[in-house]
Amino acid sequence: MKKMLLASTSTIYGQKYLEYLHDEIKTLFSECKKILFVPYARPSGITHLEYTEKAKDVFKTLSLEIIDYTDEDLKESLEKCDGIFIGGGNTFLLLDKLYQFSLIDILKNKINSGIPYLGTSAGTNICGITIGTTNDMPIVHVKSLEALGIIHFNINPHYLDPTVGFEHMGESRETRINEFQKLNDQVVIGLREGSFLLVNGDDIYLKGLKRAIIFKKENKNFEIESGFNLKNIM
Repeated sequence: MKKMLLASTSTIYGQKYLEYLHDEIKTLFSECKKILFVPYARPSGITHLEYTEKAKDVFKTLSLEIIDYTDEDLKESLEKCDGIFIGGGNTFLLLDKLYQFSLIDILKNKINSGIPYLGTSAGTNICGITIGTTNDMPIVHVKSLEALGIIHFNINPHYLDPTVGFEHMGESRETRINEFQKLNDQVVIGLREGSFLLVNGDDIYLKGLKRAIIFKKENKNFEIESGFNLKNIM
């Protein structure tokens, strides 16, 4: 039975890294002894080691331990771990590395078997059907946009509403998602900052500070409140 926490962001303005998720993280990983952090998204281009140390420092304050590994033994570590955290950064870079190191199927099997999984931003994006609704620049060429497909829709983390009163600030997220759905059938959830999805088996509950917006092809967009179950959104 899947156990997942999928957050729009790792950091709310004015707070420390992962601070608003501390209680949820402690609950999610309460029985885990070997949590694997996958740093491949590399926010701002930081090294894998720097990113891993950042995550480890926070997890220590929660009495949780992230295991050490190298790129060479990450597949083995993934097979042996009892918890997984994939952080934010660039979604294209993250997915490219997962394909490069042949981690896609192992990761899917681990999550579907019930291993607790935490994703933030890019780590959330890859759990949808494709990464076609990410906001990130395609800084690398990925062999496929197909993602893990753990959940049955696409996600747009960091969703921003159009700014009233400004004639042009580039295309809005709404415009871009509508363009996506002209050529693609996936349902998309716009996940605002401070909100996250709690997945327990087939149930997918919206939680956190903000409502989310649902985009369904050839349907009017609609808002959902915290507590809404997206299980039957198709």
